[in-house]
Amino acid sequence: MSGRAQDRAAIGDDRGFIVVVVLWMLAALATLALIYLTYVTNTAVTVAVNTDRLQADALMNAGLELTAYRLTAQSEATRSTSGTFNARVGAGLIAVTFRSEAARIDLNAAPKAIFIGLMTGLGVSAADAPDYADRILAWRTSTEPGQDNPEDSYYRTLGASYLPRHAPFQHSDELWLVRGIPPNVIDRMLPFVTVFSNMRTVNVLDAAPQVLAALPGMTPETLQQLLRDRADPRVDPQLLVGLAGSASATIEGAKTYRVTVTAEAPSHRRSSAEIVILLLESGDEPYRVLSWHNAFDGSAGKPL
Repeated sequence: MSGRAQDRAAIGDDRGFIVVVVLWMLAALATLALIYLTYVTNTAVTVAVNTDRLQADALMNAGLELTAYRLTAQSEATRSTSGTFNARVGAGLIAVTFRSEAARIDLNAAPKAIFIGLMTGLGVSAADAPDYADRILAWRTSTEPGQDNPEDSYYRTLGASYLPRHAPFQHSDELWLVRGIPPNVIDRMLPFVTVFSNMRTVNVLDAAPQVLAALPGMTPETLQQLLRDRADPRVDPQLLVGLAGSASATIEGAKTYRVTVTAEAPSHRRSSAEIVILLLESGDEPYRVLSWHNAFDGSAGKPL
């Protein structure tokens, strides 16, 4: 082969090598671009989610503040025991429902008869309901130090790793720790009980039908009449107490309120929170948060 031919072959080899290098560089750049695009996309998603959460938190707090303002702007004697309202806050929307905790049965204050009435109304047999009610009262009832308490022996017999508190329930969910009550019964009771009203009575204006049915001496006929009369704005609320015919009925509210806030961010994502607050009559703060259950589902449904 002549020298010129050898030179052309060498140049061809160099060009082939350069093409391969260029292709490798392009592939590497494409990979880097894909990695960067993935990073940017994930970052954008994370930022969007965090932004929605921040907006949801702000809307929740706004709903709570507006509720507290509505309640504390009224005197205790004229204060609403329940209500609902909608509001636009910036570019977001909130829907608020509030109800005095007096609408629920207090685990620490209610008498045995109300627990029996609630359980029987929820399907517990008349033979079992008194025993289950005794379990609740035994949990919250104090005992003398060193005293041999039958309820403690009951828990030891069942092999429990703990004994009854012998003090007030700290939270409604503590009902799950009470031995001797079937879990399905506890699950049905929880929507109707509280530890925040500190009242032996229940508010007949706001209580759920299941709670009204638990009042001692309540009959199905009286319950239906009570539900009809309280829906009639012309009926004197005080007459409802007489209709209930129970010392456990009242139209008074508690200083604690359960507030449900549903918020819709500008992105139309929904979130909600159930908050229990205590209204304060003095001090720098108008209320104190006792319980806060926040649910962020990110759903984007029909606008509020």
